Parts: sequence; C-alpha cells; structure tokens
Amino acid sequence: MVLINRGHSMKYENECAAMLFFPGEPIVTTDDLSKMDEGDYILTVLEEEGEEWFLFVGVNVYGTAAQRQVVLSPQVKNKKEECERMFAYLMAELLEPITGIKPGWGILTGVRPVKLFHKRLDAGVSPEDTAKEFAERFRVTEQKIDLALRTAAHEGPILKETNWNEYSLYISIPFCPSRCHYCSFVSQSIASRRAKELIPQYVPLLCEEIAHTGQIMKEAGLTLSTVYFGGGTPTTLSAGQLDTVCTAVERSFDLSTCKEYTVEAGRPDTIDREKLRVLRRHDITRISINPQTFNDDVLKGVGRSHTAQEVIDAFTMAREEGFDCINMDLIAGLPGDSVESFERTIERAIALAPENITVHTLSIKRSADYGEDKATALENARAVESMVTYAQRRLLESGYDPYYLYKQRNTLGNLENVGYSKPGYESRYNIYIMDETHSILACGGGGITKLIHRTTGDLSRVANYKYPFEYVSRFDEILNRKERVKRFYEEDHAIPLHTDSTR
Repeated sequence: MVLINRGHSMKYENECAAMLFFPGEPIVTTDDLSKMDEGDYILTVLEEEGEEWFLFVGVNVYGTAAQRQVVLSPQVKNKKEECERMFAYLMAELLEPITGIKPGWGILTGVRPVKLFHKRLDAGVSPEDTAKEFAERFRVTEQKIDLALRTAAHEGPILKETNWNEYSLYISIPFCPSRCHYCSFVSQSIASRRAKELIPQYVPLLCEEIAHTGQIMKEAGLTLSTVYFGGGTPTTLSAGQLDTVCTAVERSFDLSTCKEYTVEAGRPDTIDREKLRVLRRHDITRISINPQTFNDDVLKGVGRSHTAQEVIDAFTMAREEGFDCINMDLIAGLPGDSVESFERTIERAIALAPENITVHTLSIKRSADYGEDKATALENARAVESMVTYAQRRLLESGYDPYYLYKQRNTLGNLENVGYSKPGYESRYNIYIMDETHSILACGGGGITKLIHRTTGDLSRVANYKYPFEYVSRFDEILNRKERVKRFYEEDHAIPLHTDSTR
C-alpha cells in the first residue's frame, strides 16, 4: 500500500494507522503525488491558513475511492496531537467499510493503551465518561474498553502502593536450548557450539555486573521491590550456574524488602528437580512454565523440541517441589494452529489452574516469515481475534482477572498481550515494566536499564550490549555504562531518596 503525505511530517503516525487495515502488507511512504496513478493509495494532506488547519484524507483502494476533510479551529489546544488523531480517525472512517476491518482498539496504535485510561481515571473522569471518550474519539470497541477498564482496576491498587524510592532488578539470561521460529527476543541457542561455550564465560561476568549494580543502588539508598530473571530461558543454565547467579543477587542486594522474585523456567526441556530445588532454596516466589500451545504438531512446527505432555509433567513437578505461583504463556495465532486447537489449549491451561495465564498475540512481522500473502494474513488476523476473544471470556469465567496489558506494533489484528491472574497473584514486575512506574535496573546481555525521573516522569535508558558474545568481549564498557546510573541518582532532578510520596 502506498501512503502519500503532503504538508506535514506525521509519517510514522500515519503508517501505524494504515497498517491496521492492511495486515501483512508493506506500507510505502512518499510525498510523490504521481504515485496516485500507479495503483491503490492513501493520501493525507495538511494545509495551514492562519490559525486554521485543513486536513484532507483520500483513499483509492480495491476499486473504491472516498475522501474526507475537516478543519481544526484555533481553539484546539494541541493542534499537532489532534491532527495526528484526526488523520487516523478519517483513515479509519474511510477504510473500515472498504476493507471490512474494524480494529478492536480503534485508532490506538501505542504499546500501552491502559496508561491512557489511567490518565483519565486518575484525573477524576468516571469510568462511564472514559468509556464514552474512547468509543467516540478513538473508535475503540466496547469489548476492548471493558478489557482496559478491568485491567486498570486490577493494576491500579498495586501502582498506588508503589513508592518513588523503590526499584526492580532484571537479570537477563539470553540463552535457550533452541530458537523458536517466531521468537524476536535477543537469545542464543545453545545448539550452537559457540553459544554453549559462552555460558561459562558469561555467568561470572554477569555476577560481577550484579555486584557492581548492587553497590550503586546501596549508595543510592533505594529499596528493592521485585526481581525478575528473563531471557532467553534462564533455566538453560545448569543447576550450579543458577545457584551461582542467585547467590550473587543475594550477596549484592537487600532482599528483605523484595515483594516478588520471578524466574522464567520457560521451556519444560530445561526443567528438572535439581534446578527447581535450587530455585526453592533461594526463595524464588514465582516461576513461568510456558507451553505456548498444547498442540504437539504446532509445537514441532515452531521449533520447540518438547511435547505438551512434557509441559504438564514439568508443571506437576514444580507443584510437588512447592511452587504455589506459576505462570503459563500462551500464543494466539501460531502458524499451523486453528481456532479450535487454541480453544483446547485454553481449556487445558485452565484445567491445570496456574495462578497466572498470559495470552500473547503473534506479531505480523514474525508470521510474514512463514510466507503469508495478504489474503492469508487477513484471514489469520480474523482467526486470532476469535482466539483472543475466546481466551478472555473463558479466563474471566474461570476466575482470572486481567492485570496488565500491552500491544506490539505488528501484532495480528492490532491485538493485545494480556496477563491474567487469580486474585492476589498479580505479577508486580509485569505491572511496573508496562506502566513505567519506577526504575528497573538490568544486568546481562540485552538488558536495558530504565530510570524514572521523579520530578518530570521522564525515562532515561542505559543499554547493555545485545548479544552474549558482545557482552563478554566488551564487558568493561558494560561497567562503564553503569556509572550513568550512579550519576543519575546524584543529580538534583532525579528521584528524591527516602521519600514516602506515591504515584
């Protein structure tokens, strides 16, 4: 699809809006009007006359031409923001009847739509008026509004408990037993000899970074709230290596204030009793055992070298070892999966009764790797919408509440990823990382430290090298970059230490 922009620089915003209606199809952006003669197109034009802005959107798609025009009056406070919204709104108004696509989230294309709901609710706007605004101004459907309001209601109390002098710790273990075909994370398969040989070098350097970070945070005087081991698959490490890293965390940080300690056990082909017992000895309170699907054929097709029964066996083993807070990740829209198969996956997960079930939506970018054409991508987008709708209904019926939600730019149908939990088992770390509530210190390859300014709410990032071999070979620079964290807390505009103020 060709997107022609004239008289403005809102390229990214308009591309995001156009992508909602052409799943799996590249958006080619230009300002060349001659492209209108070459095929289907979307045209957006902004003309400024004094204090008035004239917006025009025209489309010629699938043999149908249509257009809309509006005028932004001088009374509009933030004209650029309103211009972005109106371009997307007019595009949706024209393209919905032509394409037959009505995005559930309307014209909201950002990663964190629930933050927009929080903003209204925290300002005293009623849920009813908030719902009305998102339906009328952003074309969000009733189902998604209900999901957003439910999520905000369940994560809100946890956010309000958070002090500005708290922070979380993320430990990255960027290794997996093999790489899933759909994966977009920075992770190295230990099927590669080079990656496998890196682990004995990686672990002691990671422990050194953990110790260095712990000293910085001790001097800053902040309080540790949650710890999260992610990756990759942390349990790719041996039991001894897991013990070493967990011991480094205990020695470097005061865990007496820690409210939640999560380790992603992830794939069942990395789990055994010895590793589970190591995690129990270190008082890990929450683990993930992620089936993604309970369909063996789909598992094989996406490159996961385990069966659905192995997931169940690993889950049973974790229960036997005393883990009473377990998350399971599921993915809607995996290649080869069907609506009926996904519904069976949901039912099997509910029957196991983990405390958390997280439902992800496959990204269009990854599905495109499977050679989908435009028609197939559209068909899959509609199928995955049925999957996500079914999951939401059944999980709510089964006593699970949505407590955090985010979207990725390229998800099928512009759909969402949602964490559901039984009451009282919400993952605080997941809420904090999505809401950007407080600082998160990251150690390990691919880790990104996110520092929140107290007075401005601005976010500063300090990134480690993405790949394990870079992390190992350039480790001195990793420690040098951590000095930015120290300087951040030394500056006057950073988060005040030892404050009792809340969100």
